[in-house]
This record gives sequence, C-alpha cells and structure tokens, in this order.
Amino acid sequence: MRITYIEDMEKWVEEFTFSVSVSVRFSETDMYGHLNNTVTFAYFEYARIEFLKEIGHMADWLDPKGTTIPVVADLQCDYMKQVFFDEKLSIFVKAASVGNSSVDIHYMAKNGNGDIVFTGRGTIVQIDRKTGKSVPWKTDQKTAFSL
Repeated sequence: MRITYIEDMEKWVEEFTFSVSVSVRFSETDMYGHLNNTVTFAYFEYARIEFLKEIGHMADWLDPKGTTIPVVADLQCDYMKQVFFDEKLSIFVKAASVGNSSVDIHYMAKNGNGDIVFTGRGTIVQIDRKTGKSVPWKTDQKTAFSL
C-alpha cells in the first residue's frame, strides 16, 4: 500500500516518540465488530490534544483571555488492518513539518502485536480567535514541535 505522505516507512515509524493508549469500545464498532471508520478521527483528536498538552501548547489556547486557537485544516486516514472491539491500540503522534502558522501532524496506530493498523496526517493552523486569520508561530512554539 502506497501512502503519499510516507516516503520511507521504516524511517517514518522510527521518528515517533509520543503515544497514547486507547481501547476500542463496543459502541465504536459496526455490526461486524470492526472499528467504525469515523472513530479513527476521534482517536487522532485525542492523541493530538495529549501531544499538544505534552509540548506546552494547550495552556495558551485554553486560556479564555488567549488570543489564538488551533483549527484543523484537513485530516486523512489510511486503513491498513482490521481493528476489532476490545483491542488495545497505541496512537502515535508527531509534527512532521512546521510552517509559518501551520503544522503537519502525522499519526500511526499500532495494535497489541505491534502491527500498524492505520496511519494519518492532518494540518492544524493557529488562528486569531476574533478575526479568524492565521497567526505565525512564536519561536518557542516552533521549537516545541520538534521535541
């Protein structure tokens, strides 16, 4: 399977250092017991938020007096293996590239056997809370993405 945002799968996998665990709940499956294809995006959101908290970005964005917020500009998922009810997954997150006011975030999910079951990527943009216009990253924010 060719995934356009991954040039070298082995190298790409090795670059992940942050992950969170999730268990597939019964309500997240279809009538065949498979993980519903929309749920992966909720897993991405959970992992992304935890990653952003870990690198220190969420405090400013959650401050009611803060002036900037992150928004998702695009999001995609590539499914590689079936996932079933009650499986334990590790959802990995990394910043693949940082732009002026955006960051391309990559995701990888592994099952308990260490198999990659789905991958993904998406762009978030930091915007002004009032105007909706993009706001450039500060130097320390850019640096935090590479930790």
